[in-house]
Amino acid sequence: MKIVKVQDIIGTEREVSDKQWTSRRLLLKEDGMGFSFHETIIKAGSEHTFWYKHHLEAVYCVAGNGRLKDLATGEVYEITDGTLYALDNHDKHTLYGGTEDMRLICAFNPPVTGQEVHDEDGAYLPDSSDN
Repeated sequence: MKIVKVQDIIGTEREVSDKQWTSRRLLLKEDGMGFSFHETIIKAGSEHTFWYKHHLEAVYCVAGNGRLKDLATGEVYEITDGTLYALDNHDKHTLYGGTEDMRLICAFNPPVTGQEVHDEDGAYLPDSSDN
């Protein structure tokens, strides 16, 4: 059994951020769960384009607001507390922070290692380690 408290992640290598977002990686590949689990804060008014070509992601908003644009269809969705979106087709998308910071709970499959960096397409490269 694993018990992880987000306050124990803050300030460690499992918390990654820049001026527009913060990601707290509660479970990573090394934890052996078959997925990774994150708390992500998207700053109000920010804009992020992602395309997880090698990962599936489910995202559940637990606070704040924003919008999600599907770049293949142009459809825009309001994201508020209680909304889940699943990128089940490796969907290229833009996430827009709204009028207040969004707090998102995210799961990735396959799990991320925590060492990933977004490439020019907004994707993480596939993990090539045996871990």
